Amino acid sequence: MKRFFLIAAPSFLAGAVFGAAFWYLASPLWIDRVVSESLVTGAGVTVLAEGQFRDADAAHRGTGTARIVTLPGGRTEVQLSAFEVTNGPDLELWLSDAADPQNSADVTSGKWVSLGLLKGNIGDQSYTVPPSTDLSAMRSVVVWCEQFGVLFSPAPVTAPEG
Repeated sequence: MKRFFLIAAPSFLAGAVFGAAFWYLASPLWIDRVVSESLVTGAGVTVLAEGQFRDADAAHRGTGTARIVTLPGGRTEVQLSAFEVTNGPDLELWLSDAADPQNSADVTSGKWVSLGLLKGNIGDQSYTVPPSTDLSAMRSVVVWCEQFGVLFSPAPVTAPEG
């Protein structure tokens, strides 16, 4: 019986640790977080820049629209609409000075501002831009995995015509 416990206890402990690590890292691959916020639109809202999310690579995919807008009252936010991105651990939304980042190095080699953790990997959502941000330097909105330093999906943004 003692031999059973000498083998079973460490095996159970190792299984619990590895199982928890696997769940933390792999569960975002099959669990989506859907957000459905009401985005402020209409009179008094000025679209400063907008663009479409695209795939960063075969494993990190994204679609939808990113808009940088000024709201009545002067607050600036990034709005994501019809948004969907591959889920992953520790995803954040960033503004980047890279015009059209192709890889992670394009993002980290320049200036960027984190707008916080991604609220969900699917759905309409908005993020407040810190007032000290120089929007004239920011040329893309990116979904970034902070834990692994990986670009998930970029959206190059430009001012609307007219």
